[in-house]
Amino acid sequence: MPISLAHRLFPVLQLTRMALVFTAIADSAAALLLLAHARQGSLGRLPVAHVVVVALISVGLYGFGMSLNDIIDRRRDSQLAAHRPLPSGRIGVGTAHWICAGLGVLALLAGAIYSRWTGQWMSFALVVGTGLLIAFYDFAGKYLVALGLLTLGLIRFFHAVIPAPTLPLLWHPLFLLNHVTLLSVIAYAWEQKRPALTRGHWWGVLGGLFVVNGMLIAFVWWRRGQPLLGPNPTAQDVMNTAFAALRIEPGLLFPIVAAAGFATLAILMRRRYGPAREAGQALMLYGLLWLIVYDAAFVLGYIGPAPAMALFALLPLAYGSVQLMRWWGRLMTLSQRPAFKRAGES
Repeated sequence: MPISLAHRLFPVLQLTRMALVFTAIADSAAALLLLAHARQGSLGRLPVAHVVVVALISVGLYGFGMSLNDIIDRRRDSQLAAHRPLPSGRIGVGTAHWICAGLGVLALLAGAIYSRWTGQWMSFALVVGTGLLIAFYDFAGKYLVALGLLTLGLIRFFHAVIPAPTLPLLWHPLFLLNHVTLLSVIAYAWEQKRPALTRGHWWGVLGGLFVVNGMLIAFVWWRRGQPLLGPNPTAQDVMNTAFAALRIEPGLLFPIVAAAGFATLAILMRRRYGPAREAGQALMLYGLLWLIVYDAAFVLGYIGPAPAMALFALLPLAYGSVQLMRWWGRLMTLSQRPAFKRAGES
């Protein structure tokens, strides 16, 4: 790749955090697979175009949220993280706004197309709602500590529900909600961010999770007996009622084992990394990557090994992208012209 192109592309990828977009793609892809299996009993008639457009929704929402966050924080980052694309001047503020707006429009267009194809207009409403929830977090939620940490989990939940608003299996997005919320609060505490977490914040997050989980389960229970598909349901669709979203099968053991595995990994990471800040940063990175493990575990337990392995393949792809970005960043630093100072300059 020509150096000039690499210098222009790298800060864009940094701004949008595209190395980890595969975690969002895996979440929505798993929901789409679970919906297709609940409807048809197999994945043979799942259109590839649906998979592609759902992935574009994920790319748009993820990049929109990350770039908006950096735009809002550019003044703060100029003092605390001057190496980031905006405060370093590698991307202009106007360009960042265009990138953010373009990704938001991409999510809306892809959401409208998916809703048109499937007849599920609730999917488009969820795209809009998730985008607004992301904007709320970037503008205000992250300063509200407990509410902000809970908002991060809710963003993952509603994003995963976009392809399947009829909730064919509630446990999948519910696992993502709880994992992201607990991961965020533990990483926040380990990194010793400000304002510091108080006992009230902990109770606020845990109490909020309890209420949200209870409300979602109660809502699905209230909808029991309603068909999963909505428009023009067949007799088989009527059998697959919303009550099936709460079914507990042996396949649920796979995500439970995955959760226990991550808890073990977190303990080992806390012991391995010396400073708490480094442990928190590593925990957040591997915790986000672990979302793909949950997605594959649900697909394995409720559908089968072949689609689960295809989904799990996104994990090394995401990890490789993170390592590539780190290597690329070091290469870009080496390729820059050295800045010489005159004698006597500080």
